[in-house]
Amino acid sequence: MRRAKNRNSVAVVNWRDPWHPAAGGAERYAWELARRFAADGRRVDYVTGRARGQRRRETVDGVRIVRLGGRFTIYPLVLAWMLARHRSWDAVLDCQNGIPFFTPWVLPRGVPVFCVVHHVHDEQFGMHFPAWLARVGRFLEGPVARRAYRRHACVAVSPSTVAAMRERLGWTGPVYLVPNGVVPPASPPATGDGAGLVCVSRLVPHKRLGRLLDLAERLQTPVHIVGRGPDEDRLRADVAARGLGDLVTLHGYLPEAEKNALVGRSRLHLSTSRGEGWGLSVTEAAALGVPTVAYDVDGLRDAVRDGVTGWLVPAGEDVEDTVERALKELADPRRRRETAAACRDWAGRFDWARSAARMAALVDAAVRRGTAHSARPEAAVVRDADGERVVEGPVRDEVLERCEAEPVRTATELERLLGRAGGWPR
Repeated sequence: MRRAKNRNSVAVVNWRDPWHPAAGGAERYAWELARRFAADGRRVDYVTGRARGQRRRETVDGVRIVRLGGRFTIYPLVLAWMLARHRSWDAVLDCQNGIPFFTPWVLPRGVPVFCVVHHVHDEQFGMHFPAWLARVGRFLEGPVARRAYRRHACVAVSPSTVAAMRERLGWTGPVYLVPNGVVPPASPPATGDGAGLVCVSRLVPHKRLGRLLDLAERLQTPVHIVGRGPDEDRLRADVAARGLGDLVTLHGYLPEAEKNALVGRSRLHLSTSRGEGWGLSVTEAAALGVPTVAYDVDGLRDAVRDGVTGWLVPAGEDVEDTVERALKELADPRRRRETAAACRDWAGRFDWARSAARMAALVDAAVRRGTAHSARPEAAVVRDADGERVVEGPVRDEVLERCEAEPVRTATELERLLGRAGGWPR
């Protein structure tokens, strides 16, 4: 067992950083955790890819950023760089963006690794790559990753992701839930005053943003699209070809204050994605009091509380029908106020500081134990005069007699790793 430390050194390995032109919610998640770890006194290396014009090394908010390689070369370069420094970290957050970095292959066995999974990409590989390469991607995401991380653990951002990992990837090891947070707006603008619709998204194929053009054309209502990505030129060409320039506006990247002002003035936020890990833009819109219409798919069904903070498009129904129904409901000022209040309340339950504290608890427990995997499955929660606590097994009668305690239940994976009943610290 490794010696416990008050503060440990952590590597956060992610495909991009928040300043990369193709950055999205996964980058926001990794960075929010990294900078809070550094503020808490940990030494943090953020190992990532490098876009054209970015510096190879710099330190931001106490986090040392190391940029290596491009879209594909990042994987071997990161592994080589970490192999040369394999005893530099007490724990690693290995963030999977389609496929993980397989850092256990180059680290000492006693260094715990958490594979952070936002969503399962199996179906998406075919949208971005030729068939043979898509098969390679699915093989790496599934069987290869299961074997590489079999002595470690995973972190997922939503219940949908946990279910997809179990059902579609066959993952059997521990998966801990650490959700996204939300940065509340400093001064929220008046919400819902306009009749327009807004979508904040990366412009990539699996977001299916072409459906927004169909919606604008059918409902003859303004649609604002905020974001950038490889599909931008195609979308602009489609808008022009269909004569929708008066209805559809592609804003590209907007600074945070301008984006919030635009979202806050909108009646509805939209997501046409075929699946997410969570849908950070959904809770960011909710923090501004703006509900979302989204498809009933992985991640989005977790981020949207159907009928309360938005509407989910049922299977077999067009998004236009759901949007039309939502707009009719929101035409009632009382219903609009109630929905805005519910949205803000829901968004207020997600906090980056709380998420970072959860991840820190996992890291600290794993460093103490020398593994990110939970303790023996026979562990149980027992109750005595001092309250409930975890007793590691095998939990036989003589163990319980020595504890002078009553068995309550089998300990969860989280309780076994953290060594406390109830799981997360309050």
